[in-house]
Amino acid sequence: MNSNALTALERAAGHQQRFVSSFEKYFAELAGDLNGSSLGRFTPRCLELLAELSLRGGKRIRVALLYEAARLVTEEEVPGLLEASLSLELLHSHALILDDIIDDSPLRRGGPSTYYACRADLPENPQAALGLAMMTGDLAGFLALRVLFHADLPADRKQAMLDVQLGVTTDTVIGQILDIERDVTPSADEGLLETVGEYKTTRYSVLAPLRLGLLAAGEDLAAHEESLRRYATLAGISGQMRDDYLDLFGDPDITGKPIGTDLRAGRLTYLVRKLLAVTDADAHDTVKAALGNPGCTPQTIDGIRDIAYRHDVHQHLQSAIDRYAEAASAEARSWRRHWRGEAVGFFEQLPSWNARRTR
Repeated sequence: MNSNALTALERAAGHQQRFVSSFEKYFAELAGDLNGSSLGRFTPRCLELLAELSLRGGKRIRVALLYEAARLVTEEEVPGLLEASLSLELLHSHALILDDIIDDSPLRRGGPSTYYACRADLPENPQAALGLAMMTGDLAGFLALRVLFHADLPADRKQAMLDVQLGVTTDTVIGQILDIERDVTPSADEGLLETVGEYKTTRYSVLAPLRLGLLAAGEDLAAHEESLRRYATLAGISGQMRDDYLDLFGDPDITGKPIGTDLRAGRLTYLVRKLLAVTDADAHDTVKAALGNPGCTPQTIDGIRDIAYRHDVHQHLQSAIDRYAEAASAEARSWRRHWRGEAVGFFEQLPSWNARRTR
């Protein structure tokens, strides 16, 4: 790893470490803030499950993007960034909980998914367990807006940031809907795949933190919107492809989930589509049989990974990941005309790190 990339990685890690302490404090105070003495038994349990998931790892890349976006404008401390960070990560927890319900996933970040924790709590009542997991996800989404609403900011700045977050909250749910459509539409084209990525990754994982950080620092977004969107789209597609790559080629001890999750869930990801395009009939049939089969064995997944290696699927996908990352870095370089060069450097370096991350 070159020294510039290491600098970006170190900065991201610093933001992550500082944020985790604030996130822990937020959850420690939340029950009392919600008048926990009158919330019954299930609401505190939902808050506990939400805290467990939210604090159990995660790259916190949105937090780094947010703080570094503000640094594009100023080195001074910027009010509202903490609340915006909390909002983004709570929204992310909302999306993870929904994902795991839809995919019937038992694990998330090296521990039980919220859905499976609810099933363990209510083994005799699976419908109530499902409902409780859904409510925990909804609670995370609404808390994401609540924490930003209570930020101590000038009214116009707060309203602009809330408008961004309200929009991305809607986009996140639409992304979940599009995700389901993709997975039940075998003939879905590349366009639908990119639309899913835009709503599930680009808009809330890249573009929203950029907008929120710039707005918090007092920047007018109008002149920069097109370039921000291009960067977010390119970096978002590269990041989504890397997620797909790690689902089959990652180390479960690092990613926190077993390999082949997307295959077992029937997700027609970038990687799965490339696997299905393999011309070897036996290999194609093996992949097709595993797709959407939750009982698919680890041995079968290992065999599919061998198929991918034999047909250079991993190399083709990684090449595409790198191309999108390089294009995102090139877009960021154009920002040197109007923003602080040191901060721009972070956004130039980040896509390359994201293209090679291991979790």
